[in-house]
Amino acid sequence: MTEQHEQHTHRFERGTDGPKVIVVGVDGSDSSLRAAAYAGGLARRQRALLAVVYVQPLLTAGAAMGAPVAETTEEIAEDLIGQIRDAAERAKGIFEVRWEFHTFRGDPYNGLVKAADELKADAVVVGASEQAGHRIIGSVAIRLVKAGRWPVTVVP
Repeated sequence: MTEQHEQHTHRFERGTDGPKVIVVGVDGSDSSLRAAAYAGGLARRQRALLAVVYVQPLLTAGAAMGAPVAETTEEIAEDLIGQIRDAAERAKGIFEVRWEFHTFRGDPYNGLVKAADELKADAVVVGASEQAGHRIIGSVAIRLVKAGRWPVTVVP
């Protein structure tokens, strides 16, 4: 019995197998803005759509005391989109990134899961938690990784 091996010509395909939609969670924290910058570079190199997602909390401690939570979270969303537009304008001519801004309501984990599902994300990027309590109950990033539904990058 003889074995025959076929010689296949193997060609490298540049830029065809990467993610098409990258979701990045932003909340205005330094780590989330670093995550957005990282995701923006990844989206540029992969020619992917960058979906910037802000999850507006439904209820906070301030709501129990009568603070206008909906108005406050809307202001945060408007501020974030303004910052992103400014950054995109400064980068114009240097490199281009296709991006969209989305807001969802709920807790950050469920909001990002919903966003990633609805936007058919190929990858999710988040900033590392800056809250001490997350070491005990788990951060959004850890919960996303454990969900095992997308590649998750956590930016410090």
